[in-house]
Amino acid sequence: MGKTIIGKCAVLCTAIGFITLLIAFTTPNWIETDGTLERPKLVKIGLWQVCFQGPQDMKHFFESTRSYGCFWVFEDLYYDIFETFNIKMPSSFIAAQFFFTLSMTLLFISGGLATLFTCCSQHHNKYQLLLQATGSILLLAGVCEMIAIKIFVTEDKAYYWLPDWEHNVLSWSFILAAISCVFTTFSGVLFFADARRHRITLIQIIQQRHYTPSTTI
Repeated sequence: MGKTIIGKCAVLCTAIGFITLLIAFTTPNWIETDGTLERPKLVKIGLWQVCFQGPQDMKHFFESTRSYGCFWVFEDLYYDIFETFNIKMPSSFIAAQFFFTLSMTLLFISGGLATLFTCCSQHHNKYQLLLQATGSILLLAGVCEMIAIKIFVTEDKAYYWLPDWEHNVLSWSFILAAISCVFTTFSGVLFFADARRHRITLIQIIQQRHYTPSTTI
């Protein structure tokens, strides 16, 4: 028996949620300079990368060390440069990294379950469990994304802790993460809706099997 429209939409939303979060997770375009500064200290920053345009590391002042390009956010050079501006990575930013990592992991798992769902027969005795498990993991991933987005925007004040913060804006990687949150949560709801439909169908089949109409002679 083929999959229902609800099931197909759930798989599609899962794929969109996974792809958009994967792109957002791996790109450094969460916060960018607005382009009004001729030589901004910070070009852009993501969850795991930060990109500079020539700020000087005061620890190497006499060597005239300037940094260009993108670096891992936990690299020593990153801390040295930000120490120059008397800036520290807030703990809330690390919390946002944690929840986005958790949601990415959950989406990897739910992606595998959604793939299994497309191959699994509705007559399988674990089909109902598969739907509920996939929906639960997706909803949990969506909640983690919601928490991470709230932390990133409100707790960090998004970009107030960065150099030249008044010239920094939220960028397309953050927008993709927000889109992923919507599709991930919606896909979880759809899987639960399909699980409920399947349960009702099973109950109706069982009732029909046990129904024996009376016959009159």
